[in-house]
Amino acid sequence: MQKEVGIIGAGISGLLACKYIKAKGFNPIVFETKHNIGGLWTKTLESTQLQTPKQFFQFSDFPWPSYVTTHFPTQQDVLDYITAYANHFDLLKYIKFNTKVQGIEYQGDVNSYGKWTLSVKNNDNNSTQVYTVDFVILCIGRFSDVPNIPEFPINRGPEVFGGKVIHSMDYALLNAQSATELVKGKQVTIVGFQKSALEVAMECSTLNGTKYPCRVLYKTKHWNIPDFLPWGIPLAYFYLNRFSELMVHKPNQTFFLCLIAILLTPLRWAFSKFVESYIKRKLKLKKFGMVPECSFHQDISSCTVALVPEKFYDKVEEGSIILKKAPRFCFCKDGILIDEEEEEEASSLNTDLVILATGFRGDKKLKDIFVSSTFQNLIYGSSNEIVPLYRDCIHPHIPQLAVIGYSESFTNLFTSEMKSRWVAELLDGTFQLPNIKEMVKDVKEWDEYMKKYSRQNYRKSCIAVLHIWYNDQLCKDMGWNPKRKNGFFAELFEPYGPLDYSS
Repeated sequence: MQKEVGIIGAGISGLLACKYIKAKGFNPIVFETKHNIGGLWTKTLESTQLQTPKQFFQFSDFPWPSYVTTHFPTQQDVLDYITAYANHFDLLKYIKFNTKVQGIEYQGDVNSYGKWTLSVKNNDNNSTQVYTVDFVILCIGRFSDVPNIPEFPINRGPEVFGGKVIHSMDYALLNAQSATELVKGKQVTIVGFQKSALEVAMECSTLNGTKYPCRVLYKTKHWNIPDFLPWGIPLAYFYLNRFSELMVHKPNQTFFLCLIAILLTPLRWAFSKFVESYIKRKLKLKKFGMVPECSFHQDISSCTVALVPEKFYDKVEEGSIILKKAPRFCFCKDGILIDEEEEEEASSLNTDLVILATGFRGDKKLKDIFVSSTFQNLIYGSSNEIVPLYRDCIHPHIPQLAVIGYSESFTNLFTSEMKSRWVAELLDGTFQLPNIKEMVKDVKEWDEYMKKYSRQNYRKSCIAVLHIWYNDQLCKDMGWNPKRKNGFFAELFEPYGPLDYSS
């Protein structure tokens, strides 16, 4: 009898999982809350574009159309590309749109074969149906749906503020006219300094200019990049080839590789300083007091590097965007109180609108999908470790379930495709999982790597600077040759991308 595989989410990861699962002869059932595919790409800010060059953000067997010539396609370009992929591989017929999975529950002994039951609500008629499947793949993402709202002391939260407070997620849902009406002619304060915060700030400053400057409150400075060509050399040659990974201590490495990483430590430092010098010069960070305290290598190791919108710091220089450090803040009737480290008293900022670009609670999404409190506690692990997934997919103590699209990398599409192929081969019996003890040991090795290089941001589960080493492990499991280039020097120095794994 054909195995039934429940896939939750029809974003990029869900579509990839569906494609490779059906290719192995299984029956995928994809549940999607919305009426369309694309995940977080279905609705973004009007100015949103890819954060990585498109040659690294593409399906291995479905190239970008020739009419998309820009290196950083727009949101609509990306959504059209995803839709074309789904149509080309005939994936839409496997998707149940407007269906929300309210909870999943394992039926059976965790040490033996069982089934998963999925309680699914139909958003069109509010009916609920229970599905039984052999395997579940969670493709629910971590940057959507559940906004991360900071906690505030009593009587110091948004409820005491006389203006309006929204999350960047809500702002992105507005059409162009509604967004303009919301911010035009108002004092806007944005909290955050990652991708969404920068894009919202640009839109607000374009509408309001210097008359109503947009204030951006940040807690930590990051090495956000102006482009991918530091001093004219592609960034991929510093961080996306095998040579760059020789400079890093890797999980489960041999003594020889450990020795090489030690010997190449000064070069790793030099690479980071080289990139930093370019960013500081190009964006004039020193002039604006925005030079980060950490290294570029630490930021890219924790996936906290974003692409700065064009002319962002020109807006800062003209005064239509004001950057202000805010280690802690709270609300008052007229605006925001900032608790500055060097000041005894909090400073106040009068404002009309506060937009919280403070990220999302991917951890809550992951936990809440389970009915069992035991699995809820297991899936996210403890507060001082990464999400405990073997090969970044399988929890050692949760049977017949995989997670795809939760951790970050230099390009999430690329990583999700490799994981989908790995899970499909696992279900097809190409290889067997190690025992629980060995999987837990492997997770611990990756946890130690994250802590070593990501430091305070290690919990973000980022494999950006070790994506080749990570893919090597998947390839070996599947019986593939992990070395995908032709020739010694190409293997060592050429950047790796999706097309290297096209066959």
